[in-house]
Amino acid sequence: MSIKTIYQKIRKSIMSPNEYALSVGVKLGKGSWLSTKELPSEGYLIEIGDYVRIASHTSIYTHGGIWSIRKYYNDPTVEHFGKVKIGSYTSIGAYAMIMPGVTIGERCIVAGGAVVTKSVPDGCMVAGNPAKFIGYTEDFYKKLKDKHDFGCKKMSYEEKRSFLLAQSDEKFIKKGYINIP
Repeated sequence: MSIKTIYQKIRKSIMSPNEYALSVGVKLGKGSWLSTKELPSEGYLIEIGDYVRIASHTSIYTHGGIWSIRKYYNDPTVEHFGKVKIGSYTSIGAYAMIMPGVTIGERCIVAGGAVVTKSVPDGCMVAGNPAKFIGYTEDFYKKLKDKHDFGCKKMSYEEKRSFLLAQSDEKFIKKGYINIP
């Protein structure tokens, strides 16, 4: 292992995810919060807007998938790259994968584990592998506000705990069962 590689691993291990993103050249908007360091060496090809939340173990790619092609065609110089842009007020769940050349619009929600292979328009929610449209962020917000807003964000841990445990089960989000053929 080279000295440069050792230095990069040490640097990555002691920096916060936001510090690491900036160190590899990511253009990071104000108030954005990353919980992942799964970024390519070409971080300068990534632009993240304001107040974006990227959860843990999310991977963003600006290249890839051609190592074997290089070997097969004996062409060690072939490469491809794609810029990634993530719009403001977007949330990306844990273990999502953002592929090269993808633009994710403003006010989007990318579900955990989604594999985003195509660009996502403003205000949309996507999930799955490959990611598919599942709804509009505005509709999701309205549903949460109307049916499931507990209003306990500013409570202390103990206040919140007591408050939530005192609520009836009907107030909580409940998911239906999967379809079984």
